[in-house]
Amino acid sequence: MSGAVLEGKDLARFYTVNRGMFKPEATVKALNGVSFSLYSGKTLAVVGESGCGKSTLARLVTMIEDPTGGELFIDGKPARIGDRSLRSQVQIVFQNPYGSLNPRQKVGAILEEPLKINTDLDAAARRRRAEEMMARVGLRSEHYGRYPHMFSGGQRQRIAIARALMLRPKVLVLDEPVSALDLSIQAQVLNLLMDLQKEMGLAYLFISHGLSVVRHIADDVMVMYLGRPVETGPAAEVFAHPRHPYTAALLSATPIADPDRAKNRIRLQGELPSPLKPPSGCHFNPRCWKAQDYCRRVEPLLSGTGTQQYACHFPLD
Repeated sequence: MSGAVLEGKDLARFYTVNRGMFKPEATVKALNGVSFSLYSGKTLAVVGESGCGKSTLARLVTMIEDPTGGELFIDGKPARIGDRSLRSQVQIVFQNPYGSLNPRQKVGAILEEPLKINTDLDAAARRRRAEEMMARVGLRSEHYGRYPHMFSGGQRQRIAIARALMLRPKVLVLDEPVSALDLSIQAQVLNLLMDLQKEMGLAYLFISHGLSVVRHIADDVMVMYLGRPVETGPAAEVFAHPRHPYTAALLSATPIADPDRAKNRIRLQGELPSPLKPPSGCHFNPRCWKAQDYCRRVEPLLSGTGTQQYACHFPLD
């Protein structure tokens, strides 16, 4: 193995869809051939439009579902749904801080629940660890006995982060963790996540639509389209010199806080194709301004020189 704390090799996840009477079942390839490596203290951002397979990847990584094909490794060991010892090593923080916490439980009970299920700690030890984690994420000890509805969105997301860290995992899957928060609160939560990463050596799989957020936090980026990665590489390289037209279009739609900087918006034509019937050849070809007949016939594979790879027959200069 490569020394990665989390590694995916050709991960695939297919779903069978019933299309109604007298019609054959169809197969949706929600994820089809995704490979990546994630290391301690590093952040891999997964970006793309809705329906590109980001959330499906999150379900595989957190062992909520098993892959249809390919393999997932945690610390070099194959990971499957039934392996509870490995499941505790990967935890998830969900997008909605209002819906991810049980409104009938107090904060202390929410934080202690993973310890009750997975450890033999007594009540006093569980409370000590919960209060220590609350302090780490910027919550006060008096918050221990309060209900989630008594907190703001940013505070609730801090509670969710604390809960995810209670079992001391090595990997956090962050599924749009700040998109439901105000901009000022987003910055606070992102800074908290970065501080925790440095302090605890955490590896982050960061799922996001917002490339401005990704630019701030990611070490590496994987851009996905219809279940496949179309560009991967160090975030600095991908943002400075995108090679795939889809990546360039996403970046062009990102707001820039500089009124003097020229902005060339790339507007994609058409809608995201149906995953039930993806286009032949390169899946992006119906929306790509560089597409040629070869793109419609032959599917490109990830290739490139150095650390940046892209799946495009006619990459950008």
